Amino acid sequence: MRSEHDYILESTGVIPAVTPVEEHHSASRVLITGASRGIGRAIAIGLARPGRTLVLVASKISRLEGTATECEIRGSDVVTLGCDFSKEKSIREMTSILRGSPAPDMVVNAAGVFGEETAPWEATPEDFERTLKVNLLAPFHIQRAVVPRMLEAGGGRILDLSSGAAIKDSPDASAYYVSKTALLRLAGCLHEAGYERGLRVLSLAPGVVKTDMTAAMKAHEGRTEWTPVERSVEIAQAFAAGDLDGLAGTQVRAGTDSLEDLLTRSARVEASQEDANFQSKRLRLTDW
Repeated sequence: MRSEHDYILESTGVIPAVTPVEEHHSASRVLITGASRGIGRAIAIGLARPGRTLVLVASKISRLEGTATECEIRGSDVVTLGCDFSKEKSIREMTSILRGSPAPDMVVNAAGVFGEETAPWEATPEDFERTLKVNLLAPFHIQRAVVPRMLEAGGGRILDLSSGAAIKDSPDASAYYVSKTALLRLAGCLHEAGYERGLRVLSLAPGVVKTDMTAAMKAHEGRTEWTPVERSVEIAQAFAAGDLDGLAGTQVRAGTDSLEDLLTRSARVEASQEDANFQSKRLRLTDW
């Protein structure tokens, strides 16, 4: 059921408390940005289950109605929160609410924009800045608001929606590519700083999923083959359950990595059976 706090959240700053879970236990409270559509919506619905509270974030609360209803049908309690990540005032208000509330034990940073498709020297400062704010600075502000309390509780999980763009160059989408590369590096830094204290950070490149954003890209004009969004959902589900903690500090790829292979690799790492070369993968700019 949806808490009445949904409707007073913006004015009171109250998010109901929940007991944090320990490492290897399934996440009981998950904050998901970009939850009104696309991959964020699919992951939110995929993570919904009895006993799990979902804090859904979108630019406007009204846009979350459909996602919230689907999550409630699946047994989750739902809290909705509006935040326009391109506006500093909106971010300050949201992070103030988060800082004054119990921390989630998992965060999914799925909000994102693509920006202009033009040569780097023709990109407008306004669009470049907006893309960085939504794709990079929003996760940065969220981690500042929630990670300290995650660590106080013994740890937590952060899943960043990354991209193959994080390890490539582009002649006409520089803002997006720069933002995803920087997000990947931010995740790596967060992993290095928080791993020993129970923080598990995973970057997920979803492949080319057909969404409103990707369908509008010039690069995908005429594309007929798309990566099923279900692959990203099942990876998010496994991470929420603690089954991919051994891959913390890396980027996994829904388009090419099978869940079975990821589960096997994670188990080997946690059992100290992975070969030494795996540590080099944590540099995050190499393939498996």
